[in-house]
Amino acid sequence: MRAGSRWASVLAVVLALSAQSAAPPDPRPVLLSRAAGETMLAADLAELCDWIGGRPTGSPALARAVAWTEGRFRAMGIPRVTRESFSVPSLWLGGTADVRAVAPEAFAVRAAAAPGTPSTSGAVEAPLVDLGVGDAAAFAKAGTRAAGSVGLVHQPEMKTLEQLFEEYMHAAPLLAAAKQARVSALLLESTRLRGLLYRHPMTFGSLAPLPAVVISREAAERLGRLAARGEVRVRLDVQNQIAGGYRSDNVVAEIPGRELPNEVVVLGAHLDSWDLGTGAEDNGVNVALVLDVARAFVDLKLRPRRTVRFVLFTGEEQGMWGSAGYAEKHRAELANHVGVVIFDVGSGKTTGFALSGRPNLRPAVASALSVVPGMGESAHSLDGFDGTDNFDFLLAGVPTFVADQDPVPYLPDYHAESDVLERVNLVEAKRNAGLAAVLVWALADAPARPGKQQTRAEVEALLRATGMDAQMKAFGQWDDWVAGKRGFPPK
Repeated sequence: MRAGSRWASVLAVVLALSAQSAAPPDPRPVLLSRAAGETMLAADLAELCDWIGGRPTGSPALARAVAWTEGRFRAMGIPRVTRESFSVPSLWLGGTADVRAVAPEAFAVRAAAAPGTPSTSGAVEAPLVDLGVGDAAAFAKAGTRAAGSVGLVHQPEMKTLEQLFEEYMHAAPLLAAAKQARVSALLLESTRLRGLLYRHPMTFGSLAPLPAVVISREAAERLGRLAARGEVRVRLDVQNQIAGGYRSDNVVAEIPGRELPNEVVVLGAHLDSWDLGTGAEDNGVNVALVLDVARAFVDLKLRPRRTVRFVLFTGEEQGMWGSAGYAEKHRAELANHVGVVIFDVGSGKTTGFALSGRPNLRPAVASALSVVPGMGESAHSLDGFDGTDNFDFLLAGVPTFVADQDPVPYLPDYHAESDVLERVNLVEAKRNAGLAAVLVWALADAPARPGKQQTRAEVEALLRATGMDAQMKAFGQWDDWVAGKRGFPPK
């Protein structure tokens, strides 16, 4: 070997060793320990909830929240921060809901208007008809008495996610039956105890055919007992702010990848909330989580192989319009979205990630979280459900990872007056932030993608296998999927 060749070979080895030594060490343990320590998560959450409060899409409060989170990302030093506009089909903001029994006894009834339902034409007084659980048998029993009446619908106490989804699935057939029976308005018994009220959306993107309000459980039971003894008359005056389509914004912050900048891993949560509480558990705590993970990447100077995109969606409560808008805007690059991680069950403990019917994703997520005890392949479920911002990515065939969080502490305050800062478990919220940071880093820095983009045929098979097709039909989304208006996987 000639001297020049020898020195060239030595130089190549030195450069290779130098490159290896310069490569960042595994940051996952550091990300976990950082999240458990002193961070700005709690301070961000307090400012979002107390200074801005409840944030319905289309409200001035949400506009302030968009500006605030955009400013937070910029202050961290994120290289690229933008707002991305999208369309929402219709505006609904809650106004006043005055409900009273006027005979045989007069008393006020605590009430909150149900999103997606119209106002009354001034004050309306009518007889009350008890419609039981609002099924076909109850409407048949009411017969002609239902026409022109205010219908009282009883509901069981909600304790599980399954019962919550049943409440959503019941809305469309209940409205259809009430319209056919010519009921003038609906009183929906609260599924929560001790007078607690909440916003229960009855439609997504369209206006319901009649006014509906959630009333306190205790008042509903009293009205039912009175109705069993004779005629009851009630008075309603419900005034909501309703308008046509408008534009809203997602907030998007991006750290470009060092080797594969065109490939993207998304960490997302929804910024909007309902307005009876301050949107702490749903979903302010996870907005703070996204901010915390972004700040960790900046503070630790982490730049993985792929681009990491931190997205705060709006329009989620009205039907995931923000994430649908994102999918439409980024339609051409969805094939390069290698994974989408979503947190949306408050500060409940994360026990794994739901993989929406894709068992092939288990090895990748288990490997990513191998530094966390109890996060092996069996921890990650195949559950698929319609109702958070992974939905349109899933329809596009993109691998999605939805945090499987303990719903028990979250459910009583869901969309309710009690969804306030005091309900947040900051210990679990910080642990969740550590898990999110580790998973996002690992997906973005792994040599290989966690799974391929599914074709349209594969997505449709998944929707049927997981039962999501039935959910989509109940929520009025299936026709858009069939028409190709929602979901853009390759054929």
